[in-house]
Amino acid sequence: MSNPFETALNSLYSASEAANVDPNVVAILSKPKRITEFNIPLKMDNGEVKIFTAYRCQYNDALGATKDGTRFVPNLDPDTVKALGFWMTIKHAVADIPAGGGKGGIVVDPSKLSKNELEKLTRAYMRRLPVKGAWVDVPGADIGTSAQTQGWMLDEYEEIMGYHSPAAVNDKPTILNGTVGSFEATGLGVFYVTVQAIKDLGLSKGSTVAVQGYGQVGAIAAKLLFDEGYKIVAVSDINGGVYSEGGINIDELDKHVAKTGTVADFAGVKVISNDELLTAHCDILIPAAVQSVIHKSNAKDIKAKLIVEGANGPITPEAEKTLLGKEIYIVPDVIANSGGAIVCHFERIQGLTDMYWDLDTVKTRLHERILKAYNQGIETSKKLNNPSLRVAAWANALGKISEAMKARGWV
Repeated sequence: MSNPFETALNSLYSASEAANVDPNVVAILSKPKRITEFNIPLKMDNGEVKIFTAYRCQYNDALGATKDGTRFVPNLDPDTVKALGFWMTIKHAVADIPAGGGKGGIVVDPSKLSKNELEKLTRAYMRRLPVKGAWVDVPGADIGTSAQTQGWMLDEYEEIMGYHSPAAVNDKPTILNGTVGSFEATGLGVFYVTVQAIKDLGLSKGSTVAVQGYGQVGAIAAKLLFDEGYKIVAVSDINGGVYSEGGINIDELDKHVAKTGTVADFAGVKVISNDELLTAHCDILIPAAVQSVIHKSNAKDIKAKLIVEGANGPITPEAEKTLLGKEIYIVPDVIANSGGAIVCHFERIQGLTDMYWDLDTVKTRLHERILKAYNQGIETSKKLNNPSLRVAAWANALGKISEAMKARGWV
């Protein structure tokens, strides 16, 4: 499996070469500003003490305070944290968000913790973060975390500081001054970009779609596309996938998932693996699970005309060369799944001003901003005479970050 940080660096070098970016800017961006590793001892409900490894990366803050994602997963490592922080840095710049990239989390399987243990671990993580606050570094949710964990983080931070600061944590419950639309933001953004890319490619309304990763992002995107009349032929989660050439009824599938917690054992479909989903016959492929799932070994077998990256870094650099050679159109992660980052920016604005928006306002502003980033990428791709929308998006981001670094006197 490809190293995610090497994948991110490959994008940096490819885009900086194409856009003639200052080598000093590239040198600064090739390493994180700060990455912290620390241990959290936790007394479990049975009295046993376990020690959990935790991380936080503030990758670059040339454009503003670092922000977002906190993962609670059993396979977290420093290179993944650095890559995610780097992608978030680029994602913010692509979407014209005045913020840098932050990412972190704990090496843990939250499903194996009681609610009490999860709360204690989450609060301990916030206590031990050496750098935090609305104007410094703002943790948000990611895989394994939720509005509840973010509510605990906010409460712990405010207990430490002795005052209320709703902008210090993202993705928290609306009752704690979170924003409406936060839960569906990334999936909704993927939907908006997918529909626009379908129009640009001239694909029909009845095009077939496969979604790997039927979680918060993939399930929302699939449901919205299904409601628009697109045929969802395959979906998968950690337990495997299901396929139906005639299309899957997403409403019925969602009832099954709500009852069982998985797409597995859904009636009337063919059982497939996650790997088989990626190479299934479909017009549109949305990898919305984890990084590096499309690699040099399976890229040649991809049949989709359009790939929209719902996950961060799902395509390795070697695979992307193969896909572009097959003239498969790729909407990269830094555009496609930036909806969550955009709405987190909206959440911070609302928290700082104490003025809160309704759902229609959030959706309208998200639609405008994500399509602006997408269209800017297309324009830059044409200017650079480069077919890679990823290179174009990174070139746009690097231009903004470079300008900020020069204004600060860093280069």
